[in-house]
Amino acid sequence: MSGHSKWHNIQKTKGAADAKRSAAFTKVAKEIIVAVKTGGSGDPNNNSRLATVIAKAKAVNMPNDNIKRTIEKALGANNTDNYESVVYEGYGPSGVAVIVEALTVKRQRTAPEVRHYFAKYGGNLGATGCVSWSFDRKGVILIDNEDGDLEEDAVMMDALDSGASDFEPEENGFTIYTEPDDCGKVASALEEKGYAFVSAQVEMVPQNYVKLTDDGERKNMEKLIDMLEDNDDVQNVYHNWEQ
Repeated sequence: MSGHSKWHNIQKTKGAADAKRSAAFTKVAKEIIVAVKTGGSGDPNNNSRLATVIAKAKAVNMPNDNIKRTIEKALGANNTDNYESVVYEGYGPSGVAVIVEALTVKRQRTAPEVRHYFAKYGGNLGATGCVSWSFDRKGVILIDNEDGDLEEDAVMMDALDSGASDFEPEENGFTIYTEPDDCGKVASALEEKGYAFVSAQVEMVPQNYVKLTDDGERKNMEKLIDMLEDNDDVQNVYHNWEQ
């Protein structure tokens, strides 16, 4: 299993502008609301999905006050935010597998937009299950070590002691894998040990990767990902393009 594709995306977006950061906060807030409503609790100790989303919120530097207000909003009797969770699957250029997770209040709007992006950039939207079989759902925690200050053995032991299921050193850091329901718990344990995260969330991890050798296809794949990620209804985009 390899996280190099994920690390490429992280490096590309490290210096996100305020507008990008604000958009990230908005998307995470939607996930918090859904997690509270579906989990029936605003307490992350009793709601593993909420614990995982809070770890994700902290990784994008969402202030604790924002997290708290969003949870309180979700618990409020007057809250009318009813987001529908929708997953789209399809293919990018040269058969790159793509999974799109969305939270929307209007499926009739989101589906045509997603379909249009795929068609415009050399891909096509497929049926449910057409590519998800080639991905594994895992908790993924990324720890930056670009400066080389962290020792691999120490990070590995701390990760495993915290309940991680797997650990991989990468060129610029470490990728820690967990069971989906354990992601928030492991992230919290590592945070107590003094670690900060580049990313911490449940993801669809590809079992294999596809290389694109044609410049035009690479550009189209980049544009497809950018258009999907910029869509307000899209929460996450996963793919098996080796970058």
